[in-house]
Amino acid sequence: MKSFTEIHRNFPRYIVWSTDRIDMNDPFQRRWYLRQVLLHGKAQDIRELDLDDVEQELDSLDLPAEIDRLWRGFLEYHHASQ
Repeated sequence: MKSFTEIHRNFPRYIVWSTDRIDMNDPFQRRWYLRQVLLHGKAQDIRELDLDDVEQELDSLDLPAEIDRLWRGFLEYHHASQ
């Protein structure tokens, strides 16, 4: 996400199907949206995420073990390649 400090609208329904607005200033809603993108997002949706935000919130997202391992491995590789 380019900025976590705004209210999102018009997001894809395959990611968010239960509301029309998300307040990214609310930590709960921000983590919920990030989790939804990591679980249900397409490559284009994931590309819009800030990897620093993913890394910062990863421990609190309660992702399934295989998805959590994938993201931890990716972030480790990403840092090593910089």
